[in-house]
Amino acid sequence: MKLKLFILFIVLTSCNDSSTNTMSKKDQNSSQIDRRVDSVLSLMTLSEKIGQMNQYNGFWEVTGPVPAEGDAAKKYDHLKKGLVGSMLNIKGVEEVRRVQKIAVEETRLGIPLIIGFDGIHGYKTISPIPLAEAASWDLETIRKSAEVSAAEMAASGINWTFAPMVDISRDARWGRVMEGAGEDPFLGSLIGIARIKGFQGDDLSATNTVAACAKHFAGYGFSESGRDYNTVDVGTSTLFNTIFPPFVAAKEAGVATFMNSFNELNGIPATGNAYLQRDILKGDWDYKGFVVSDWGSIGEMIPHGYAENGREAALKAILAGSDMDMESYLYIAELEKLVEENKVDISLIDDAVRRILKLKFELGLFDDPYKYCDLEREKAVVNSKENHDVVLDMAKKSIVLLKNEGQLLPLKKEGQKIALIGALASDKNSPLGSWRLAAADNSAISVLEGMQQYPGNELKYAKGADVTVGETAFISEVTINTDDKSGFQEAVNIAKKADKVVMVLGEIGFQTGEGRSVTSLDLPGVQQELLEAVFKVNPNIILVLNNGRPLTINWAAEHIPAIVEAWHLGSESGHAIAQVLYGDYNPSGKLPMSFPRSVGQIPLYYNHKNTGRPTIPAPNLVFWSHYGDEDNDPLYPFGYGLSYTQFEYSNLQIVDEFAEKGEITVKVDLQNSGSYDGKEVVQLYLHDLIATITRPVKELKGMEMVALAKGESKTVQFVLTEKELGFYDNNGQWRTEAGKFEVFVGGSSQTKYKIELEIKQQ
Repeated sequence: MKLKLFILFIVLTSCNDSSTNTMSKKDQNSSQIDRRVDSVLSLMTLSEKIGQMNQYNGFWEVTGPVPAEGDAAKKYDHLKKGLVGSMLNIKGVEEVRRVQKIAVEETRLGIPLIIGFDGIHGYKTISPIPLAEAASWDLETIRKSAEVSAAEMAASGINWTFAPMVDISRDARWGRVMEGAGEDPFLGSLIGIARIKGFQGDDLSATNTVAACAKHFAGYGFSESGRDYNTVDVGTSTLFNTIFPPFVAAKEAGVATFMNSFNELNGIPATGNAYLQRDILKGDWDYKGFVVSDWGSIGEMIPHGYAENGREAALKAILAGSDMDMESYLYIAELEKLVEENKVDISLIDDAVRRILKLKFELGLFDDPYKYCDLEREKAVVNSKENHDVVLDMAKKSIVLLKNEGQLLPLKKEGQKIALIGALASDKNSPLGSWRLAAADNSAISVLEGMQQYPGNELKYAKGADVTVGETAFISEVTINTDDKSGFQEAVNIAKKADKVVMVLGEIGFQTGEGRSVTSLDLPGVQQELLEAVFKVNPNIILVLNNGRPLTINWAAEHIPAIVEAWHLGSESGHAIAQVLYGDYNPSGKLPMSFPRSVGQIPLYYNHKNTGRPTIPAPNLVFWSHYGDEDNDPLYPFGYGLSYTQFEYSNLQIVDEFAEKGEITVKVDLQNSGSYDGKEVVQLYLHDLIATITRPVKELKGMEMVALAKGESKTVQFVLTEKELGFYDNNGQWRTEAGKFEVFVGGSSQTKYKIELEIKQQ
C-alpha cells in the first residue's frame, strides 16, 4: 500500500507546477500529463510495462464465480498481477466497476484499465448503420449520433470505442461497407471527423465522452474480390489519394487511437508493417496516440506466412509500431524475453506504454478510476427519450428516395387500402444492424409498427416469405430461404385488394458486417420472385429496401414505380420510414456508394480514371473500354437521391481569380421549383484535365446541405484552394499544378453542369 500511495502522491503533485511560462492551457495540460506518465513509467517493471500493452476480451461473468481453470483462469491471474492494460466487451457499470477494482486495488501499482467496446453505431439506443448515416451527408447530425453513442457507453462504464471505421471501399461484396462512409475519400474524411468529434467531444475526461479509434490502417476496404481479411494490392496513387486521406483527417481531428488492419499491403501484413505505422503514421504524420492491433492480428501474421511463430510475430509487430495486442496473447508471452535478449530495445516498449498511459490520464482514470461507474447516470442516460429523438432524426435523414414515378409517394394519410408485405416489414431485430452488441433483441420499431401510427388508412400485413431460416447470430453464418414460398398466396391476395402496396425487402441485419462477404448482390432468396408475383396483380408498389450494402435491383428499377433505400436504420427505424412514406419528412439523402447494375462491374466507383479509350471510336467497333453485356455506368450513382420536390441549378460562375487571392470562389443558383419544402445536397466536383499523374474524371471537393421552401431560391458558394486543387504524387508529396480544370456542380456525381477553370503558373 505504501507504494500505491507514493504513486498517487507523484501523480497529484506533478500537476501543481507553479512555473510561469507562455504555453497555452492545452500545451500546459499536455506537459503535465507527460510528467505524470513519466512518473508512473519510472516505477514499472518490464513485465508491468508489457502488461499495459496487453488487451483481453471479457473472459468471465464478473458477478459470478472466479474462473478456476483454463484460459479464463490465466487471464484472471494476469489481471490481478497488473499484466492487463485494457479489456473489451465488459459492459455495464457493475461489471466494469468489478474488473476496474481488481486492477486498481489488487495490483502492485493500481493502474486503471481502459475499457473498450465496439460501439459502431450505438450502444443500447442504436443509430442507423454508418453507411446509412453517410447517406444523410449531414455532418452535424452524424456528430450528434456519435455523441449519443458515446454518452451511453460512458454511462455504462466504457471509455473507448473501436470506431469510426474510415476505410474507403469500392466493393459492395465486402460486408463491412455497412461500417464505413462509402466510396469517396472527401466525404469519408468529413464524416470521420464528425464521428470523432461526437465520440470525443472537447474533453476526453468528461463523463459523456469516450476515446475514438480510426480503423483499419490501412487498405482493408480494398480486400481483393470483396472477401474479408483478404490481400490488398494497390498502387501508391490509390494509397495516398484514396486510402490515406480519411486517416490523415482523423489524425488532425485528434483521434485518440488507431487500429491496424487484418490485410497485407505490398506483401507485408499491416500489423507488422513498419512503413505504415512507424514511417507514415508515427513518422511523417507525427501521430501521438497509440495503435492497437485488430483482434488476434499479431498472431495471424503466422498463417499470412510473414512470421514463423508467435515469438517472431510479436517481434515484428512491436518493431513495426503496434502498441497494444488485442487478443493474441503474444506480447505478454514473448516481449519480455525479446527485450532481455536485446532483440527489442526497451525504448520501443517505453514509447508504447507512454502512449497508452497518456490516454488513461487524458480520460481521467488515474484521478478517478471509477468515474465511468455511476449507476444512477447509467439509468438516466441509457435508452433515454432524448437519445431516441436523436437517432430518429438521424434515421429520417439517412433515407434515400431512388425512384418516384407517378408521384406514388408520399402516401395519403387516409382513405386508402394499403398492403404491407415482407418479413422485414414486421422485423424488430434486423433494423438494429450487425454491430448492436449491447442492444436488446427485437427492440427496434418495425415498419409495421411505424405505419400503424397512421390509422387513417386500412392497413393489412402479410409476410410473404422469410428471408432466412433458422437461428441468426453475430458469429454464425446465415442460411437463406431459397425454397419456402408458402406465404406468397396470402401476400398476393391482400395486394389484389389494395390501392397501394408497400413491400419491405432486402437483407437481415446479420447479412452484412464483419465476415459477411457475398458474390451476389441480388435480393436474397425468394424475395425477387415474391416481388414479381405481387407486381402481376398490383403494380402500384413502393419498394422499401432494408440492406447494409448496395444491391443489384435492375428489375425493380425498371418495373417498380417507387423505390426507397432505407438501409438498417436502428432503434427508430419503423417510425423514420413511416414518416417518410407519409410525407411528414421529405427525404434528402444521397447515396454514399454507387449501386451497380451487375456484380461484374465491381469495383465500381464514380471517381474512376478515364483510360486511353473511354468512348466508342465509331459505331459497332469494340476497341474501347466497355463491357459487351452491360453498361459502364452504375444503376444509381454516388451522390444520387431524389426528393418529393424538384431543384433547378443555374448561373454557375467563377467570380475570383486564383492569382489574386489564392482561392477561387464558385457560385451557383439553386431553386426549389417543386411543390414541397425540401433540402438538397449541392455537390461540387473537380476534374483536373492534365496532370503529372492521371486524375479521376470527377472528384468531390465541396458539399452543402441547402433547405429551401417551395419556390425559394438561394445562391450557393464554394471556395476552392490549393487543398482542393492538389493531389499526392507517387512519392506521397502534395502537389498543386497549373493547368485546366472542369468544375461540376449538381445533385449527384453524374451532373453534367460544368464550367471551365484555368490555373496559370505563378
